[in-house]
Amino acid sequence: MKRVAFLFTSAPHGSSAGREGLDALLATSALTEEIGVFFLSDGVTQVLPAQSPEKILARDYISTFKILPLYDIDQCWICAQSLRERGIPAEQNFVIKAEVLEPEALRTRLDEFDVLFTF
Repeated sequence: MKRVAFLFTSAPHGSSAGREGLDALLATSALTEEIGVFFLSDGVTQVLPAQSPEKILARDYISTFKILPLYDIDQCWICAQSLRERGIPAEQNFVIKAEVLEPEALRTRLDEFDVLFTF
């Protein structure tokens, strides 16, 4: 079975990429248990708590990331450099349990996967 990685690189609001990625991620979980989830660049904001999507008339799917463990998706990583560039502390409480890694360690993890989907 191929190992599949989902890379979230876009901010949660302003496009549907995050929601589409989450939908694809949950659908793929029915086919394989070998899934990794990576939050890079603006994608690190996908898992920040206390967002107010209703203020911009958007749907709140961010809290849906909380259900990943119910789908046996527990391999999640967040880019430490991306957090620093956005002024977000690595100790931040995210809506999911994820390991914060420096870029080189993150690339090493990415190399463990056969297929990469970017959203």
